[in-house]
Amino acid sequence: MAKKITNAQDLAALRDEARVQIGLRGDPKEIQITVHMGTCGIAAGARDVLGGLLEALEGVPADRVALRQTGCAGLCDREPMLTLTDQAGRQFRYGKLDARKAQRIVRDHVIGEEPVTDLLMGE
Repeated sequence: MAKKITNAQDLAALRDEARVQIGLRGDPKEIQITVHMGTCGIAAGARDVLGGLLEALEGVPADRVALRQTGCAGLCDREPMLTLTDQAGRQFRYGKLDARKAQRIVRDHVIGEEPVTDLLMGE
């Protein structure tokens, strides 16, 4: 059950907590990971990919990575997929993923700063 707000300090604390939570999704970060969650992505397993990412990102500082969801990217045969955008604005699109592959992307690309070339989608 949620704690009751009984004074201005409780309200301020709630506001500050909400700002932190919103900042995890919206503030500029070094890396942005976008999971494509259109109908085709969800049917192909995008929820499992998102869960794998969340698990792998537990040890990564929250101010470093933003994790977002978006709709269909129009490449249904490559789902589930994600797009990783680095600080320089370069985009890396990974396809045909599962939770383990998503965790590998976090380990090798996000933490190790080396793209996982065998999972990258060709242009």
